[in-house]
Amino acid sequence: MGGFPDLGGLACAESAEEELMSDWLEHSVQVEIEAPIELVWGLWSDLEQMPRWMKWIDSVKVLEDNPELSRWKLDTGGLQFTWLSRITRIVPHQIIQWESVDGLPNRGAIRFYDRHTSSIVKLTVAYAIPGILGKLMDNLFLGRAVESTLQANLERFREYALQIKSS
Repeated sequence: MGGFPDLGGLACAESAEEELMSDWLEHSVQVEIEAPIELVWGLWSDLEQMPRWMKWIDSVKVLEDNPELSRWKLDTGGLQFTWLSRITRIVPHQIIQWESVDGLPNRGAIRFYDRHTSSIVKLTVAYAIPGILGKLMDNLFLGRAVESTLQANLERFREYALQIKSS
């Protein structure tokens, strides 16, 4: 894959090295939450809380000197990856868009849709498969595993938001 992967309107250039060294996979999942957009947005935009509902995310630390940057650690049962992520676009109650600037190459967006009595949250993630994994795993298998995990993460987020709403 080369050029600009389709991220539902996101266009991000790949470096020539990334393009030659790895394949990019993209996934979109969504969930409807019976909670107001202000609550849903507020919970998701607190990045350091993400390990509560993101299964493979071990930690997220927002950099104090530059809150647009955050350090992420992913742990998938023995395989660990880290990256530095930069928020590239933010529209309150609508979208948070990011891209990694160091470490595991990834980018994406979380979109929020206000349905008055509920909210729809749509997560789109694209990532470069590290060279070693690309040789060891079938991309289709890896893609299905990641997509089902992302969907389960959104289901956990819905439960978390509903817990907060009812407390």
